[in-house]
Amino acid sequence: MNYTLHQLQVFYKITETLSITKAAEELHLTQPAVSIQLKNFQNQFDIPLTEIVGRQIFITDFGKEIAAAAETILNEVYAINYKTQAFKGQLSGRLKISVVSTGKYVIPYYLTDFIKNNKEVELEMDVTNKTKVLKALKNNEIDFALVSILPKDIEVESKIILENKLYLIGNKSVDINPTNDLVAYTPNYPLIYRELGSATRISMENYIDQNGIKSNMKLQLTSNEAVKQSVIAGLGLSIMPLIGLKNELEKGDLKIIPVKKLPIITNWRLIWLKGKKLSPVASAYLKYITDSHEKINEAYFSWITNY
Repeated sequence: MNYTLHQLQVFYKITETLSITKAAEELHLTQPAVSIQLKNFQNQFDIPLTEIVGRQIFITDFGKEIAAAAETILNEVYAINYKTQAFKGQLSGRLKISVVSTGKYVIPYYLTDFIKNNKEVELEMDVTNKTKVLKALKNNEIDFALVSILPKDIEVESKIILENKLYLIGNKSVDINPTNDLVAYTPNYPLIYRELGSATRISMENYIDQNGIKSNMKLQLTSNEAVKQSVIAGLGLSIMPLIGLKNELEKGDLKIIPVKKLPIITNWRLIWLKGKKLSPVASAYLKYITDSHEKINEAYFSWITNY
């Protein structure tokens, strides 16, 4: 056998993404290049590593064994590279962060300078739903998670980095009711919900329950972007985090509907497993966040205080 590290990397990425297209995107290669590397790698084995059913690629049991071995080999190669950089006095390693979907409006601003100033640090960031974020945290697959509500079944340590405000949002055609009561809107405007398990959904349902509001859910969507566009289109109202609404509020496509006991206020927190031994990179990042988050907030999020 004469396979290369590059072939191992390509094959392992395919097993992660289950897609030639996605693997090519993440590796910054063309699809034909990935397909050729996969074919050359598979040809060195008498047992199939993958199967194509329809247009979907599946990893065989043998392929999964090879993928696990490839991961081990690649991690050892990474470790050699990191040790080389550390010997030269440079911070190096991988920083793994999982972020709930709305956190995509937040976390980039807390990463940019750290990554720029530590060019040997590799960033792995997954933006996904809350369930997957907490699963990755619980399984110790990541260094940090960014959430707005602390998990109840996982012992964590946390660092507050930014206030999170949730308001009732409507489009520009909604007439403001002087009673400032949500029930005045529900007969004419359906409430648009996020999916079950979403932190935004939990906050919205808690508010509705605590205030004895009866509302039939007619629309449930899986991202804040989808909710936002639906509100702009006039499909209904929703309680949404302010953090992703700056441009739409400034342009007048959306407006805050003043109602009693809003906004809901939580906090964006960087969390990690309690007792976790942080890597040098993770420790350096936590120190960076502790030292810099107020300056970052002033530079990029001072507009939040206007609402």
